[in-house]
Amino acid sequence: MSTEPQFLSFKGLKQYTPGDGWGQVNAILQSHTQTTAAPAQPAQPAQPATQPTHNAVPDNVPTLTESPEVASSASPIFDPLINELFEQLRVAPSDELTQTWRTIAAEVNLLTQRMALQRELQERLQKLDQDLLDLRGTILSHLSDVQHAADQQLSSARLRAEVSALAQTKLAAKLTNKR
Repeated sequence: MSTEPQFLSFKGLKQYTPGDGWGQVNAILQSHTQTTAAPAQPAQPAQPATQPTHNAVPDNVPTLTESPEVASSASPIFDPLINELFEQLRVAPSDELTQTWRTIAAEVNLLTQRMALQRELQERLQKLDQDLLDLRGTILSHLSDVQHAADQQLSSARLRAEVSALAQTKLAAKLTNKR
């Protein structure tokens, strides 16, 4: 792995170099900045077999921690618009569009919660409807049982009335014959 600073390095990050172990990325970048402030040596073409030295960074590789003055003086290829782009990416936008997206995100969260509540209420309503159907069936069954019992009582009362009327008739006939 190369010991060159990464293009998107940030303060507080650590970088591993096989010879040195873990080190602060910021320290490596500061040492790079100090070496680029010194007179620039002409860049030599890299040979495939050679390993780059600890502070060997090509002049045309900008990093985020370099100031625009150092980058522009050290790198003729560096585009100042890239620095402005990275600055815009670092600073959180506070425009109306961002606030609108935050509002939309909050409303989507609220919509999701309300839809979950709606599903829960629909499930509870279906269970309640089923309970009502079961209760209606139970009530109708009990009413049928009561009707059946009342019909039996009515049949028994009619039978007793008929037996009573028959007994009265026979008893009256016997009593009138004995005279």
